Amino acid sequence: MSTEPKLNAIPRDALKNIKPYEPGKPQEELKRELGIGKSIKLASNENPLGPSRKAASAIRKAIKRLNRYPDPNCFKLKKALSNRLKVREDSILISNGSDEIIVLMLRAFVNEGDEVIVGFPTFLIFEIQSIAQGARVIKVPLRDFRYDVCGMLSSITPKTRVIFLANPDNPTGTYVNKYELDNFIKSVPENIIVYLDEAYFEFAQAEDFPDSLGYLKERSNIIITRTFSKIYGLAGLRVGYGISSPEVIDCLNKVREPFNVNSLAQAGAFAALKDKRYVERTRQLIREEKQFLYEEFNSLALKYIPSATNFILVDTGFDGVLIFKELLKQGVIIRDMKPYKLDTFIRVTVGTKQENKKFIRVFKEVLNKLRSS
Repeated sequence: MSTEPKLNAIPRDALKNIKPYEPGKPQEELKRELGIGKSIKLASNENPLGPSRKAASAIRKAIKRLNRYPDPNCFKLKKALSNRLKVREDSILISNGSDEIIVLMLRAFVNEGDEVIVGFPTFLIFEIQSIAQGARVIKVPLRDFRYDVCGMLSSITPKTRVIFLANPDNPTGTYVNKYELDNFIKSVPENIIVYLDEAYFEFAQAEDFPDSLGYLKERSNIIITRTFSKIYGLAGLRVGYGISSPEVIDCLNKVREPFNVNSLAQAGAFAALKDKRYVERTRQLIREEKQFLYEEFNSLALKYIPSATNFILVDTGFDGVLIFKELLKQGVIIRDMKPYKLDTFIRVTVGTKQENKKFIRVFKEVLNKLRSS
C-alpha cells in the first residue's frame, strides 16, 4: 500500500493567509461533474460573441511559426498601442493578461511589511497577491457599492506603497467619476503607486468617466492596466497591457519573465485592436441586453447595481450559493458573491439574447420555488 510523501519543505508564512482565487466554473467542468453538455456561462464577464474574425484569421496564420519563440518585446502590438493611445512605446508593457502586471508591480515596489490600500469588495487578486508579497492589506469598505476615495486617502500612512482602484469596479460595476478621481490623484503623495485597473473601461460610456491617460502627463506614479480579455473577446489568449511612466515600466521589465506573451496572443491582439467594428458591435449588444436584464430584474422586484460594465450585481434576497447551485443543475453558470461577503448576491455576465432569456427563465423558476417554500 503506497502513501503520498509528506511535504518537508516549509511554505512561506504569507501563504497561511491566502485563500486561492476561484474563477468562474468552466463549462467543461460542469459536463464532467453533472453530465450537462449544453450549458451557458455567464460567470466570467467574457465577450459572448467570441473572437473577431480578423483576430481568428491572424491567429491561424501565426500558428505556422509556433516552433519559434515569440517576440519578447511585443514590438508590433506595442507600436500599435502607442499610436492608438498617443503615448510613448517605452511607456507600455505587454503582459500575460493584465493580472500579471499586479504581480510585477508588487515585486518591483512593495517590500515585506509595506502597506497597500484596496476597496472592499473589489477584484480579489489585489489582496491575494499583496499578501503573497508580504504586504499588509488595508481594506476600505465601499459606500453604497462605490469606492470611498476619501476613506482611502485617510488610510494612507508612511508605510503605504500602493493604492489599488478598479475603475469600473469588479464585482459592483460602479465607477469613480472624473471629478472624484482628479481630486484623489492630486491628493496622493507621489511616492505611492496609484494602480488603476481598467479591464472594463471600453464598456464605460458615461460622460463623466475619467480619461486616465491624462494623469500620466503630470504624474509618474500612475499605472493603468487594460486587457484584450473582455471587449476584444480574447480571454483564452491571456494578453493585457500596462501604461505608465518609462521609469516605472523599466522597473516592471526588470522583474518580468522573458517571452511572457505568446505569439498567438500577440497576433490576435494586434488584429483585434484594429477591428473597431467588432468593438462597436459588442458595445451595442451589451447596451441592449443589459437593458433587457434590468427590466427583468425590475419585474422580479430585485435590487441590482446599475453597471458601467458587461456584468450586473444582483441581490437575490436568498443565499447566493444556493441560487448558484440551483442554476448550475439546469446548465446556467453564474457567480455567487460569498467570497466578497455579499452573501445574497450573484453576479451575472451579460450574454447573447438567447443566453439571457434562458438565464431569466431558469432564474425565475428558482426564485419562485424559493419564494413559495
